[in-house]
Amino acid sequence: METEFNNPNLEILYSEEQIKARVGELGAEISRDYAGKELVVVGVLKGSVVFLADLIRAVDLNLTIDFMAVSSYKDGTVSTGDVEILKDLTNPIRGKDVIICE
Repeated sequence: METEFNNPNLEILYSEEQIKARVGELGAEISRDYAGKELVVVGVLKGSVVFLADLIRAVDLNLTIDFMAVSSYKDGTVSTGDVEILKDLTNPIRGKDVIICE
């Protein structure tokens, strides 16, 4: 059965190696830019989880991770334009540096 992931008509834009290298670069940039700061990385569920895991492994800082789940689709496949928070953050982020990973 053909899925969107094994469609022979898809073109690979970036190799796995290129993606890993860029994630490493992003991790180094975040480590440099947020050194000494109270950083919170927020993952928007569920799509961000794999990338978020790779990214935070590349960051050489103590940081806090939290998650949100949002939806603008209700029961359909077309966005209503209204965002509903399905899962909010566990801890307050006021006064902290925040990176949102979606």
